[in-house]
Amino acid sequence: MDTLELIKMSREGDKEARDRVVTENVGLVWSIVRRFANRGHEMEDLFQIGSIGLIKAIDKFDSSYDVKFSTYAVPMITGEIKRFLRDDGMIKVSRSIKETATKIRVYREKYCNENGKEPTIEEIENELDITKDQILMALETGAEVESLYKTIYQGDGSPIYLIDKLAEAKDENENMINKLALKEIIATLDEREQEIIKLRYFKDRTQTDIAKELGISQVQVSRMEKRILKVLRDRLGA
Repeated sequence: MDTLELIKMSREGDKEARDRVVTENVGLVWSIVRRFANRGHEMEDLFQIGSIGLIKAIDKFDSSYDVKFSTYAVPMITGEIKRFLRDDGMIKVSRSIKETATKIRVYREKYCNENGKEPTIEEIENELDITKDQILMALETGAEVESLYKTIYQGDGSPIYLIDKLAEAKDENENMINKLALKEIIATLDEREQEIIKLRYFKDRTQTDIAKELGISQVQVSRMEKRILKVLRDRLGA
């Protein structure tokens, strides 16, 4: 009996049919749960939460959606786990994630000092022999992307950071992805544009100082800066 028929029977009150759908999708729930490993919660607890999302997917799935049940269930399961983690408070950061974050920070500082620019995710991955998922996890759970939070102006009020120049992301995951994408986009700018970004935001230089160094006017620097930031926002879709 196929999944759609079992779901139909479940919707009609057949508990055995629902239990069978759940059993047949245990592997799907575990595959999603593993994405949330090292978040400070037992995997079994997250599996139970994910199973709730699976049951909700069974109850709400409609064959007229013209998608596989598993395709429909994945965001339902993921959403249930994310809500649990969010409602449970701040995600607990494990020692291993903290150590990974420290390694990334040390390598980035060394790379920046030697090359005058940020390393790409691929370069971090190759140098530290860690996966992209581990890098994203370390950044997502609180490891500060220092260059993006470099103070570019400190007046009488709160400091202004480079990330403030970009439109705020719709949610934390999108924000994290934008931060990573920003570094990749900067690398596509021409040499002078990269130099302006480096001097302005990574070395705290004023527009006047940059103008003198590049042999152009402060007004030109201001216009170029605005244009570059617009390019960054547009390419990020911000």
